[in-house]
Amino acid sequence: MIAAVARGRWLRASGLLCAALAVGAWSRGGRGRRLDEEAFRAVNDGWGPAADGAFRAVTELGSIWASAGAWAVLRAGGRARAADRAMAAALLAWIAGQGLKRLVGRARPYEAEPDGARLLIRRPAAASWPSSHPAVLGAFATVAARELGLAGAARAGLAALAGVVGLSRVYLGVHYPADVVGGILLGRAVAEAALRSPGPGRGSR
Repeated sequence: MIAAVARGRWLRASGLLCAALAVGAWSRGGRGRRLDEEAFRAVNDGWGPAADGAFRAVTELGSIWASAGAWAVLRAGGRARAADRAMAAALLAWIAGQGLKRLVGRARPYEAEPDGARLLIRRPAAASWPSSHPAVLGAFATVAARELGLAGAARAGLAALAGVVGLSRVYLGVHYPADVVGGILLGRAVAEAALRSPGPGRGSR
């Protein structure tokens, strides 16, 4: 039974990773690239000063440093196992994202469209696809929520937060929408691979 559950998780993880790669391939040229660029401009054009400030404030919740901070808080609260497993997933998502960035090498919006993109934060160093911020936050939050036994509403809230962070990356001018979708799928793939089936008497401490 446990082997069947694990096999199912690996199949889901593989499917999510393939979906992420498909999104990346779709957005590399032709109609997919045009639609991606149009969607980028629709979001990046801006929704006013309040939105500028809000997205600046929330965007770094997807950084690996934010996950490290959450890891420290969980450990300080006596949730070492949940903290360690969630942080391991976040690190794996970050490493996978950096590797895919080097492999794909997509230019950032402000590089590809220097006169048409609003850049509201400092320039990130790596390439554009996939977006690491929603990948890292999604992987950490999904594994932590499972390990902590959070209710469905709390899990949905964390997933929504990862989506808002992803949207902020487009709004602030550092990613295309397809980068964010690819990052979200990558984070979910890593989380599926990292999750373990609960055993009898298993806790989160």
